[in-house]
Amino acid sequence: MFPSAHIDTFCRENLPPIESWPQLNQEFNSRYPERLNACVELLDNTIAEFGGDRRAIIAAEGELSYNELLAKVCQVANLMREKGIVPGNRVLLRGPNNASLAILWLAILRIGAVAVTTIPLQRAVELEKIVEIAFVEYAFIDHRYMEEWELTTNLSAQSFIYGNGDGFIESAASQPSTCTPCDTASDDVSILAFTSGSTGIPKATMHFHRDILAIADTFSAEILKPTSDDLFAGTPPLAFTFGLGGSLIFPLRVGASTLLLEGATPPVLLEKIAEYKVSVLFTAPTAYRAMLKVGKPELAISLRRCVSAGEHLPESTWHAWYEATGMKLIDGIGSTEMLHIFISASDGEIKPGMTGKPVPGYEAIIVDEDFMELPAGATGFLAVRGPTGCRYLNDKRQSVYSVNGWNVTGDLYLEDEDGYFKYLSRSDDMIISSGYNIAAPEVENALLTHPAVAEVAVVGEADDERGMLVVAYVVLNREYAGSPELIKEMQDHVKAKIAPFKYPRKINFVDMLPKTTTGKLQRFRLKN
Repeated sequence: MFPSAHIDTFCRENLPPIESWPQLNQEFNSRYPERLNACVELLDNTIAEFGGDRRAIIAAEGELSYNELLAKVCQVANLMREKGIVPGNRVLLRGPNNASLAILWLAILRIGAVAVTTIPLQRAVELEKIVEIAFVEYAFIDHRYMEEWELTTNLSAQSFIYGNGDGFIESAASQPSTCTPCDTASDDVSILAFTSGSTGIPKATMHFHRDILAIADTFSAEILKPTSDDLFAGTPPLAFTFGLGGSLIFPLRVGASTLLLEGATPPVLLEKIAEYKVSVLFTAPTAYRAMLKVGKPELAISLRRCVSAGEHLPESTWHAWYEATGMKLIDGIGSTEMLHIFISASDGEIKPGMTGKPVPGYEAIIVDEDFMELPAGATGFLAVRGPTGCRYLNDKRQSVYSVNGWNVTGDLYLEDEDGYFKYLSRSDDMIISSGYNIAAPEVENALLTHPAVAEVAVVGEADDERGMLVVAYVVLNREYAGSPELIKEMQDHVKAKIAPFKYPRKINFVDMLPKTTTGKLQRFRLKN
């Protein structure tokens, strides 16, 4: 590794041992210099190539050109330094997709700190885990999302409010509009992206400055092929690496524009696409199906690229979208551990029903439980490697995801004779619903805090609209009786305990749960 610019050495010291990393595509990564700052690449160098008067961001706060965006990033970065933030400090962000969040994220990278972006819907109990694992030292919270933040019990981070008219970003306006960037190494950690573990305990994935560029120079450059005239939009939060790439990294890498939406329902998303003439869209299959139900395909006429990821794309959805709009959905599988999409296809290479082929720079195989490579047509575990790879922050689960130099994603796939990969199912207790990863044990733990619940098992159930539904099987305590009112009460209870999107859409009352002779829960026996 190269000499780090981090004064706070927490991230470098808590990287997993190099021998436990997956094998990286060093030939690809050698294109990046030893000293590299991702903010400089995405702003300063983009301005040098494409010009600074180009539109960069459209958001609730208005429009910003590249020059205006860089100036604001520099002002915020200068104030961050003045407040004591040094290279390597972990800085938490909590807010919706808008210009303010993008400015804060870019400023953190510019000064060499480490961005820890969270989902606005997360509750205090979820935030506490993130704060503890990442040893968060500073936090920037949108004024509308302070309540759960203030309920966290382990806070030692210095918190700043923004977006209320006189918050941190407004205060930064008096700072100089130029800022010398930190001389970070290309392999200095730039972000900690959290992913739900199948056990309900989140994992922090550690990504370098060069990784930020690698996903733009692989999937975006080779499959998406954007131009500086494109306008990007999407629904995933910037806390999801799918959204971070599609709504910020990819457009800035090529001098394009991005429309940042603070949570748009499918009908609103369609209206925004038509209003602003969006040309590149990132969202989950659930949203594409919902937009089809609106029945106004003419609103999508400006689109030339539509990317689907975050959950399995059914072949029926692909055909329905194509028949309605004439657009071929670009399917893809990615992961937080890999940062973005690593198997996909576009244009004439698309085979409906298949995820695609390894993105240039990546390679993939199908293996059995003994890690023996399987022949074409055989079902097994997907293993992949490329310029990015899994590095968990101080987590024993590193050895589960990184095996024999490969990243093992937890997905069951097959590869056909033509080298296309087809998704079959998950191999663990992760439920992927509407693009969100939901750990069954986490929902179970929330339900167990309700006084009516004696035992519970949570599984995923196939669903045409959401891909999967969260379904709970509940054994009630003796003094309670099942009823629609109790179901509603339990659902509201879960929404209050953890992020609302994780609540069980169905609750079934049962007399007992399937278990082994040793008492271990057998969730698989409840799955359809």
